[in-house]
Amino acid sequence: MNLLTDNPALYEAQFPDPDHKAARFVEDLVTRFHTKGTLLDIGSGTGRDAGYLAAQGFQVHGIDSSTAMVDHARAHHPNARFTVGDMRDFRLDQTFDVITCLDSAFLYCHTNADLHAFLDRCREHANPGALLIAEMRNGAYFLGNDIPDSVRSVIWEGIPYTSHTTLWVDHAAQLLRRRREWRWPGAESLVQHSAWRLLFPQELAMFLNLAGFDVVAMFDTPGPRTDPPWRPDAELGGSLSGDRLHLVARKQ
Repeated sequence: MNLLTDNPALYEAQFPDPDHKAARFVEDLVTRFHTKGTLLDIGSGTGRDAGYLAAQGFQVHGIDSSTAMVDHARAHHPNARFTVGDMRDFRLDQTFDVITCLDSAFLYCHTNADLHAFLDRCREHANPGALLIAEMRNGAYFLGNDIPDSVRSVIWEGIPYTSHTTLWVDHAAQLLRRRREWRWPGAESLVQHSAWRLLFPQELAMFLNLAGFDVVAMFDTPGPRTDPPWRPDAELGGSLSGDRLHLVARKQ
């Protein structure tokens, strides 16, 4: 059981994006580096980014490993297609002009073999010159800074849910591990564990190059989850030392 992925409406209440910052961030990067066309959103979740981008003229196909998320996306965003699939071995019936992988979904590939398999799938589904746009946690930050615990509360369907999250670095596995404990009235606490691969910028560029992609932009600010936040036509830059890493690569 995963409380958030099993309950997509709770996920959106816990992590709202009413201004569609993530999707508008993608649209801005595509405008800078490409033209609108077909778009594959890997780790599409509730479908809100895919639905927004479809409304802006993209032909969008989302893929997610959670059946509950895909069902929710299909019900709420009929202007896009959605498929249940694993990012390491999916096979679809078309190729795309843009491939997106947002909110650290890229980093669910915990091993080198996972990363190679995922990027091979991206290459096979990318048209010549297609863009790969990713937004993720930055290994260069998390291997050099303290990571405080966090507490978040949200009311969903009249019930207050509180999560206490602890992050720590597993150096041997090169993973950022997470323990999240959920509490809400009338239920025992629920503890869930997950992890993200930590990648340094040059390490990420190497994996991409081996898979047939050239990096055309890599920056830490601005982005949909940074401070200062992303804004249209902002200058892309930073020292690549922030907690978020943003990537634009092009298929060779």
